[in-house]
Amino acid sequence: MMEIRVLCPDDWLLWRELRLAALAESPGAFGSRLADWQGDGDREERWRARLDLPGSINLVAVLDGHPVGMVSGVPGPHAGTAELISLWVAAAVRGRGVGDRLMGAVEQWAIGRGAERLRLAVMPGNEHALALYRRHGLRDTGPHGASLPDGRRERVMVKHLPTG
Repeated sequence: MMEIRVLCPDDWLLWRELRLAALAESPGAFGSRLADWQGDGDREERWRARLDLPGSINLVAVLDGHPVGMVSGVPGPHAGTAELISLWVAAAVRGRGVGDRLMGAVEQWAIGRGAERLRLAVMPGNEHALALYRRHGLRDTGPHGASLPDGRRERVMVKHLPTG
C-alpha cells in the first residue's frame, strides 16, 4: 500500500535521508550536489529551513511502510505559477506508480492554491523524468532553465492547470 505524507520541519530527518539518497543515486538529476548537503552543509537548521519554505509543500511517498520517493511544490517565479522541484523515486520501486502519485499530489496542491500553471526544470538527457512529466501533460518549452557547469541548460516544462 502506498501513502503520500505531507512533511513539516520536524520531519527533517526523513527528508534528509531521502534527499541524500537521491543525490547519491542520481547525481546528474538535480541542480544540487551531494557534497553541497554533506559536511558543513549537513545541519539540522538547514534541513528544517528547506521544509519550511513559505507557501511550499513537501511530500514523501511511503510504500509498504518504507519511504521511497519525495517531491516539493513551491511558489513559482511568476504570479499564477507553482513549481515542482526535487522529485525522486528510489530505483528499486520505479515503474510502480510512485512518481505518478507524487506528480498528482503536487498538481492538486497547485490547483488548490489557485495556480494557473505548473512549471518544472529537468536536466537534459533525463529521459525517464521527461516521460513521466509528458505523461502528466507537461510540455517542453525549451532549454530556458539554469545554465549547467558543462554549458547545457535545464529544460523547462509547463502544464496549464484548470481554474475556477
